[in-house]
Amino acid sequence: MANNIERRKNTRRNNERRGNDRREFDRGTGDRRKLERRNFERRENKIGDKQGKKFSQNNFKAENITKKYQEKEKETVEEKYSDQIEGRNAVIELIESGKDINKLYITKGDRTGSINKIIAMAKERKIVIVEKDKQQMEKMAQTDNYQGVIAIVPPYEYCEIEDILDFAKQKDESPFVLILDGIEDTHNLGAIIRTAETAGVHGIIIPKRRSAQVNSTVSKVACGAVEYMKIARVNNINDAIKKLKDVGLWICGTAVDAEEYYFNHNLTGPIGIVIGNEGKGMSDLVKKNCDFLVKIPVRGHVQSLNASVSTGIIVYEAVKQRIF
Repeated sequence: MANNIERRKNTRRNNERRGNDRREFDRGTGDRRKLERRNFERRENKIGDKQGKKFSQNNFKAENITKKYQEKEKETVEEKYSDQIEGRNAVIELIESGKDINKLYITKGDRTGSINKIIAMAKERKIVIVEKDKQQMEKMAQTDNYQGVIAIVPPYEYCEIEDILDFAKQKDESPFVLILDGIEDTHNLGAIIRTAETAGVHGIIIPKRRSAQVNSTVSKVACGAVEYMKIARVNNINDAIKKLKDVGLWICGTAVDAEEYYFNHNLTGPIGIVIGNEGKGMSDLVKKNCDFLVKIPVRGHVQSLNASVSTGIIVYEAVKQRIF
């Protein structure tokens, strides 16, 4: 009996011990599973963070590329559809001409001289005026002497040769045209335009290639004369000369090796005067297509004049002959 009781106790203790071991095993197994699940979740989160970071970086790069492209496209559009006129006299002439002005920039705090007149004229025409500090204005300016004022305008509108001839007809005058064969310096072009406008020239013809074009520098040098001068831009100067000849113009070329002086030749009536390149003069074919050639007498060691100076001398000889 005593042995049976002792045997039962031992069996119960063994069962309890096995139960405890099983619980410990289950607890340990559960902990390991939790640990493995936690590690798995951490790895997943880390991978997700990396992918998210990479996606964010790629998205940021894409946004930057898009932004840069939009800025570049905006700059291209602005370059394509706008130009600027600088200098007080040039801007005054521009406003008085009645042509479109997109915006007027002036240096902040500058109210000296004619700037007040410009502001008043701009307000009268309801032109948008923007004040910028001197540093910003200097960055915008395309010339050194912008005089604290910059006008943003649509690009210069070139005309056709027919427009020049029609203009002369409207004034009931014989056509008086300048043909520039490769004037490359913008300062020379500006000075020639100024001289031509004051002399009553009806229009100027320039080539599309290998020639200065009308820009802010030309407008500044011309002191606003660009706004009143008709300028035609052609593919081929020789074709333009032929067209002028067909309607009755005589073509006068300027060359240092010409036989006659300009003041000994008749420059009245319908006439086109050709001014050659600053260094090379007229091209051979253009020279050949001229009806006659004239030269300016020189007495010094230097045997040539600046293109704009030569233009002034010959153009005003034509003016003198037409008046007197």
